[in-house]
Amino acid sequence: SQYSAVDTNPLSVYIMQPIWNKIIKIVPLWIAPNLLTFSGFVMILVNYFLISFYDWDYTASGTSPGLVPTWVWLFSAFTTFCAYALDSIDGKHARRTQSSTPLGELFDHGLDSWATSIFVLSFFSVCSRDNGKTGVSVYTMYMYLSIVLFNFMCSHWEKYNTGVLFLPWGYDISQVVLIAAYLLTGVVGVEVWQKPFLFGYYITDALVILLIGFSLFLSFPQTLYNIHRAHLKKTLKNNSLYEALLPLVSPLLLFSLLTVWVVLSPGNILAKQPRLFLWMVGVAFSNVICKVIICQMSSTQPELFHWFLFPLALVVYAAISGLLGWMEEAVLAVFTVLVTAAHVHYGVCVGRQLSEHLNIYIFSLKKRVQE
Repeated sequence: SQYSAVDTNPLSVYIMQPIWNKIIKIVPLWIAPNLLTFSGFVMILVNYFLISFYDWDYTASGTSPGLVPTWVWLFSAFTTFCAYALDSIDGKHARRTQSSTPLGELFDHGLDSWATSIFVLSFFSVCSRDNGKTGVSVYTMYMYLSIVLFNFMCSHWEKYNTGVLFLPWGYDISQVVLIAAYLLTGVVGVEVWQKPFLFGYYITDALVILLIGFSLFLSFPQTLYNIHRAHLKKTLKNNSLYEALLPLVSPLLLFSLLTVWVVLSPGNILAKQPRLFLWMVGVAFSNVICKVIICQMSSTQPELFHWFLFPLALVVYAAISGLLGWMEEAVLAVFTVLVTAAHVHYGVCVGRQLSEHLNIYIFSLKKRVQE
């Protein structure tokens, strides 16, 4: 299917696009677009692991400001900007080198589906965990992450039904806010997040309220409206309601299972291991959404239950029934490693299959020699 995306966000159209159009001119024509996409993703990962090293349990900013060196925050602003730029120019570069392929589209959206959670998890180090005075509770973090991923899911569910990706306004705004937040933290220090900013509210409160407002009153209604409009124009991809709603089943079940684990965990797993748990949420989500993206690109139907829901259901049952006992954290760690390995393996396999099928290399513009 031909890729089509619509971007109506004024920030993107009037400010960012002209910047990307300047940056793209520096990129040599021999560089493969997927290399740009992948480099951006690697930068996000490096930044995430760097912050994790200084702040494993999300307490550094709240309990001992200065534990994370200033250069780390400035580096975060830099990597976030680079990743944002690379993610914005990869498609332009593909058109410029006449190398747009379904593999590139899948690669871009697939990595985005994973990067989305990593952005959020890195940002939590800025505002830190609740320490009684300031910070955000781990449950707020979980809710925050879920809302961001829900938004991502909505735009791809919408594309599954309309064939058009309406780029969510939240994307550019969130990237600019992230970069600004890291710069502010680097220049002023983490203390800026720990002083009331207006009427006794903290900046973090404002951000949470903004996020929820954006999602519930802008993104989600926009998605429903776009689908409704396609329905009126008779351009919907799926005729039956069942087919239209099918891609939502697995992601919603995934979040239900995870939420049950968070709420009913006897060992309070989210409070004990927020970084592991939230990372696992992001990876699991990315895997489920990649299936939807592939189905939407190949005009096939997703299966009702993603395979991943079965092992997850077993683990959640074992945890909340008390079967795991003191091993709950160890099981979470092993499970997280397995899920991450499975997701990477899946990505590598799909990439290989597509590159062979389309007769192209993933990271090079050279054509494959026909066997």
